[in-house]
Amino acid sequence: MIFPFSAIIGQEDLKLCLILNSIHPGIGGVLVRGEKGTAKSTIVRGLADVLPKTRVITLPLNTTEDRVAGGMDFNRAVKEGKKILLPGLLAEADQGILYVDEINLLDDHIVDIILDAAASGENRVEREGLSFCHYARFLLVGTMNPEEGDLRPQLLDRFGFCVEVVSEKDPETRMDLMERRELYDNDPVAFKIVYEPETRKLAQKIAKAKKLLPKVKMKAHLRPFIAELCSSNHVAGHRADLVIEQAARAHAALSGQSEVVIDDISAVAKFALLHRKQEADSPPPVPPPEDDQKDDAEDQNEKETPDNEDEQQDDQISDAENNPPDPGMQNQDMQNQEQGDSEENEPEEPDNSKNDGQENLPEPEKDVTEQIFEIGATFKVKKITTPKDRKMRRGSGRRSRTRVSQKQGRYVNSSMQRTNNDIAFDATLRAAAPYQLERNQPDGLFISLRPDDIREKIREKRIGNFLVFLVDASGSMGASGRMSASKGAVLSLLLDAYQKRDRVAMISFRKSDAFVNLPPTSSIELAAQYLAEMPVGGRTPLSAGLDKAYQMVTNVLLRDPGIRPIVIIITDGKSNVAMGPKKPVDEAMAFARRMGQDDRIKYIVVDTEADGLVRFGLAKKIAAMAQAQYCKIDDLQTDSLVSLVKDTQ
Repeated sequence: MIFPFSAIIGQEDLKLCLILNSIHPGIGGVLVRGEKGTAKSTIVRGLADVLPKTRVITLPLNTTEDRVAGGMDFNRAVKEGKKILLPGLLAEADQGILYVDEINLLDDHIVDIILDAAASGENRVEREGLSFCHYARFLLVGTMNPEEGDLRPQLLDRFGFCVEVVSEKDPETRMDLMERRELYDNDPVAFKIVYEPETRKLAQKIAKAKKLLPKVKMKAHLRPFIAELCSSNHVAGHRADLVIEQAARAHAALSGQSEVVIDDISAVAKFALLHRKQEADSPPPVPPPEDDQKDDAEDQNEKETPDNEDEQQDDQISDAENNPPDPGMQNQDMQNQEQGDSEENEPEEPDNSKNDGQENLPEPEKDVTEQIFEIGATFKVKKITTPKDRKMRRGSGRRSRTRVSQKQGRYVNSSMQRTNNDIAFDATLRAAAPYQLERNQPDGLFISLRPDDIREKIREKRIGNFLVFLVDASGSMGASGRMSASKGAVLSLLLDAYQKRDRVAMISFRKSDAFVNLPPTSSIELAAQYLAEMPVGGRTPLSAGLDKAYQMVTNVLLRDPGIRPIVIIITDGKSNVAMGPKKPVDEAMAFARRMGQDDRIKYIVVDTEADGLVRFGLAKKIAAMAQAQYCKIDDLQTDSLVSLVKDTQ
């Protein structure tokens, strides 16, 4: 017995989205985001009970491609020796509702298959020597908990509607909910009879709206309003415009109108824009404080105008590309090119300083004041993952989904390669089935198997990553509260690492060298302690920091080649101390370029440069050289942009 749709308390937005999709399937389905226990599946099943001859097909989380799209009929292959299609769940869902719980945890290729079928109304099967097409016209409802990971933007955009569901906060409403549930549990039949008139009335209303829909028109003067809505929300593409128009027509039909009005558009626009809208570009930056400008100028040690600065830095990047650093330069005498500082701030040295060949050695920093800044506000960070590959790994955790060599994890596919004797019996039998009539089967055997029929399971699971935090602790980071904000960002990332069971390490660079504050560890508490005590002051030896981080990661990879390292570089990029004869910025670019050539490592550059009239943009150039994901420090927050690194899911 199904709980009546009209008896469900609350979740009016979800109810409306489902009803509109049932009236106009072209809207494209509903993505439901929110916590568990909020009656999502109850509402979906209740709606199916309202609609005539409608079934709800639930997609299991551990489903395989052949179960979804269809595959070879094993029984008929054995008996008849022919490859015949066995329809999958998409065929079963035709003219019904396909309910996918935790759709964000499904493999992307399976989500693609489902969305393709939902959009076209057809499912085309091309696998195992089969070629077949059948109808798959269904209302797609996917649910997800954002805390467990999001869908890629490309997949999000293909859902027509998105709605957030939350539990009821009003105590009286919660009491009413408990009372209704108790009445239903005590006598489901009597309870359903009470709400039968409302259910019948809703069914009639939906049926009338379906008949009216082809006659509903939208006047041309309303389309600019839709376009302005999408434009002002910085929506990529044009799917949102089309969805709003279709949904507004369905809403008008539901209201018994033959013409769309502004209220219809306003009622549905929020559902079409929720998962597509992006924040507006930042307003023009305000001039930085005088002290910050002075600090920036000292860090760069330049006297040119901003235009000349950009040209010179472009030349430096080109020089860095043509002259990569020697990997062993950290073992040479440490040198730098601080001529700018020397010319501006220091009196000229006597000629004997050039005769001893040490003109590039950094002057010792005298009386450098070190400070310890408080940790700034923490926030929920964007999801940080690594792209999938085909490499087999071992481990545990909750961040990156990867193929595993253990007999653990979700069975997602099969392979002819024999590595761990994890036999995929279904795939093995399917491989052997078409040839049974040709094989001489020994007495008593139902099926004859040969070695080349054997298939092994390919499994996937989530594992933790190795996160290296490379933090700029130079004096320039102390201006305008940048170090406090940076510490807050690092602590937020550490909290996320704790939840994902990652290993972490921390390196800071200041004065003339880089320091390992925390070697690789699983103790997030220890990392937070070292972060709080990290001093700030002195110059910016960015090259030394990059080199130290790369050395640490490569050493860890030697011990554990299967680990997935992510280096998070938090800096403004204003290097002013070199390790060798190159200019500091040139050298840092060259180090970043060398690091980016190692595809075993993922990099993220978090730019801490303050907004101002003059922005050097060096951190962004470092990110480009290292083939790294780039973001500003504010972009780490979940509510700031639609995506940061989720494209790598």
